[in-house]
Amino acid sequence: MRISSERTQRWGIVLAGGDGVRLRPLTRLICGDDRPKQFCALYGGMTLLEQARRRAQQSIPAGQILFSLAHAHEEFYLRDLADCPSQRIVQPRNRGTAAAILSSLLLIARKDPNATVAVFPSDHHYSDENVIAEAVENAFALSRREPDSVILVGARPHGSELEYGWIEVGQPALDRRDSFRVRGFHEKPSLPLARLLLEQGSLWNTFVMVGKVLAFLEMTCSAMPGVLRAFQQYQPVRASNQELRIPDSFYAGIPSADFSRQVLSLETQRLIVQQLGPVTWSDLGDCERALAALSHCGGEPEWATSWRAMKPPASAMHHASLAALA
Repeated sequence: MRISSERTQRWGIVLAGGDGVRLRPLTRLICGDDRPKQFCALYGGMTLLEQARRRAQQSIPAGQILFSLAHAHEEFYLRDLADCPSQRIVQPRNRGTAAAILSSLLLIARKDPNATVAVFPSDHHYSDENVIAEAVENAFALSRREPDSVILVGARPHGSELEYGWIEVGQPALDRRDSFRVRGFHEKPSLPLARLLLEQGSLWNTFVMVGKVLAFLEMTCSAMPGVLRAFQQYQPVRASNQELRIPDSFYAGIPSADFSRQVLSLETQRLIVQQLGPVTWSDLGDCERALAALSHCGGEPEWATSWRAMKPPASAMHHASLAALA
């Protein structure tokens, strides 16, 4: 009975307001327009947003998942989220992940101050959905025991990646072998630092996070007190189609802010990292990462052949670069 009661206080936030500019050449090839990657069906016949929604529903009641969106993408998000208008939170423009997360957290806090919240990006790929589902469940369990902490989900790295956030692990948390206190947080490190972090057993930050809603807000208040106060004063407007819209006049006066850089990296003492099991994770940040993820999808979609035909071999690109320098 306790588990059932705990589940009713679970809430989710799916971040789906990004512009996906770096993947646009590929999404344009697949879809024929300039939609962001989360609204594109790269793998398995479902859009990345649909996959993220299903991922969140593994742990959270379907009616308690909020979707943070951007007004400019309305024609795309309505196709995937037509059945849940009251769960759509529409930003007038993309102001970064901090604004998207805060606007959703405050709505949840007003509905349920005791809520535990999981945050999911909508544009990432996992080779095994069962592994991420297990990690999220473990993170919810950690949050029950560590209600003042926010739990990050970290993936074991397979290279010195410079475009990811790295989590420097400390002592084991609560005597668990797969969860650790966070000693440091490094967003997009230099190559020497990335190599050192790899040698030290650091993890990649998947940006999946779980914690009490008040733990998230306290952490944000410590790192960005002015921004939190500004958000506490705004009220979203319920549109005629039942979705919640953030007023443009409010967003015009707030800065763009990245939650990793401007909150997580400053509040490491409040963080625990839950390590993913054996899985390949990618943020699909560029076209080559999206192509590389195909090896874990059990079959190639038609776009892969077309994309390879459009791209010259790496050796040819290298020789062209040398010729240009000659």
